[in-house]
Amino acid sequence: MSKVHLVRNGLDELLTGLEEGDPVPAERDLAVRFGVARDTVRQALHELLLEGRVQRRGRGTVVAKPKLTQPLSLRSYTEGAERMGRKPGRILVTWEDIEATPDLAAGLDVEVAEPVMHLERVLLADNERIGLESTYLPLSRFAGLYDTFDPETSLYAAIRASGVYFASAEELIETILPTPREASLLLTTTAMPMLHLRRRSLDAQGQPIEVVRALYRGDRVAFQSTLVDDV
Repeated sequence: MSKVHLVRNGLDELLTGLEEGDPVPAERDLAVRFGVARDTVRQALHELLLEGRVQRRGRGTVVAKPKLTQPLSLRSYTEGAERMGRKPGRILVTWEDIEATPDLAAGLDVEVAEPVMHLERVLLADNERIGLESTYLPLSRFAGLYDTFDPETSLYAAIRASGVYFASAEELIETILPTPREASLLLTTTAMPMLHLRRRSLDAQGQPIEVVRALYRGDRVAFQSTLVDDV
């Protein structure tokens, strides 16, 4: 077993005796405790950081909150956060009209260059930045949101309030690294793995409602799905 794995095992045991927010001993103290070089400790801590077990706070490291587990469903981010007892929030980054690219036009069933509403927001859980979401809506259908929607609240709730209901969605999730801009908005680094989600939602008539591109910090968010054998 490598020295990093030995330190990982020791850290796993150490973390079981600590509470959320408790400080993790300094690298130099852990190096002495496990009889290894500080570089070995630093690598083991980095693995725990990527897994979301610990997080940086100032110049130290503390035990992290459990990851926010989001269901793969037609429910909103707000509902998922509230079910875990977390306080959802959002920071508006961009709210503008853009011309539909060929990809957006196909996804939203509109003409190329037709106006599309673009809403970009940082997603919060207990005031911690965990995701960055870009939503694209056909302006011809949802222009009224400019007058009625508060971008710090649930977009899905506002869409349902307008009389449009989600019936199905196509979703793809993969792992990517963020751009410098995305990392800056999420207060992390370009080395932090992100869960990249792309979704196309439809109403009961099969008409597109939205196209979404979202990034979630891999150390702070996980997704859960319930599978049923329909054979």
